[in-house]
Amino acid sequence: MTSTQKAAAGTAAAIFAAAISAAAFIHVPVPVSPVPVVIQNLLAILAGLVLGPRYGTLAVALFIAAGSLGAPVFSGGRGGWSVLLGPSGGYLAGYLAGAFVSGLAMRGGRRSIARSAVASLAGFATVYLLGVGRLATLPGSNLAKALAGGLLPFLAVDLAKALVAAAAAYALQPFVTSLFGFAPGGAAGRREVRNPGSDASGT
Repeated sequence: MTSTQKAAAGTAAAIFAAAISAAAFIHVPVPVSPVPVVIQNLLAILAGLVLGPRYGTLAVALFIAAGSLGAPVFSGGRGGWSVLLGPSGGYLAGYLAGAFVSGLAMRGGRRSIARSAVASLAGFATVYLLGVGRLATLPGSNLAKALAGGLLPFLAVDLAKALVAAAAAYALQPFVTSLFGFAPGGAAGRREVRNPGSDASGT
């Protein structure tokens, strides 16, 4: 990537970080679970799908960094290390890993809605792996309780969110490439992207 493309990718990551943060107040408490239904996980995975593993992960890292410093960007307008160390901490770590996994799954191969769907589902599965794993380590909890409270109530809605993220990523990739001048993932991630006066390829 050229310096201009890197700057554009960084700008896109900052935009996604802001979007994830702004979604903090869109949450629905679940009586049987210590974590709510949110759309932040959708946006975190979408960042990976659209921006690729490096800049998608950067977007989520910026969001988590802001929250760790006390900014009210975590679900429900919360912030601080207490959230990261609490029941939601595993899911927040999962956002970071999920963005990387979904972005990595989009690299190479032919761009398609099926590829986006597989990558999105892989990202959401990663979020659950870390989120449920963290719940299982809480005092008085175990794997069965963690699955009952941290996985089963969310499967249907998160499957829908995964498919929405996949469709959005498929639609947004050409737009992002055109707007920012770099190819975030999919087949375009391996294909040379030419800008006027530049022979550099995207990543």
